[in-house]
Amino acid sequence: MNSYSDEFLRQILNRTKVVAVVGMSPNPVRPSYYVARYLQLKGMRVIPVNPGHAGKTVLGEEIFADLASIPKDVPVDMVDIFRRSEHVQPIVEEALACLPGLRTVWMQIGVHNEEAAEAARAAGLDVIMDRCPKIEYQRLFGELRMGGFATGVISSKL
Repeated sequence: MNSYSDEFLRQILNRTKVVAVVGMSPNPVRPSYYVARYLQLKGMRVIPVNPGHAGKTVLGEEIFADLASIPKDVPVDMVDIFRRSEHVQPIVEEALACLPGLRTVWMQIGVHNEEAAEAARAAGLDVIMDRCPKIEYQRLFGELRMGGFATGVISSKL
């Protein structure tokens, strides 16, 4: 498992303004959706990337087929990858080629690709693997409570 200092993670989360979420689903029960929604609630702009839903809208943003389709005037500074590890290398290569303001490549829980990570680091980017920005944000900024729940009340009532 990769070890990242709390200060390193906090710095990345504080500076990030625009996140391209690769593999984002418009389905609200999918982790990619609720992580993106959470980041949006924290003030980040979320740019959804999913070729199967390109042209649709989710969370008020157009879904793009790939990173290259994101308009050049959108200053993406982090790519959050919700794809299997074996699919990460071409995503990182595309990000390096078409996102000039990119500062961070973030791979979700269970996602590792050391070759892609090395390419991103060689380009001067910060890399996080096998972590979730939502969980890290909640942990680092005091939003998690006992048991990992981010609410003050646990109830099955609507």
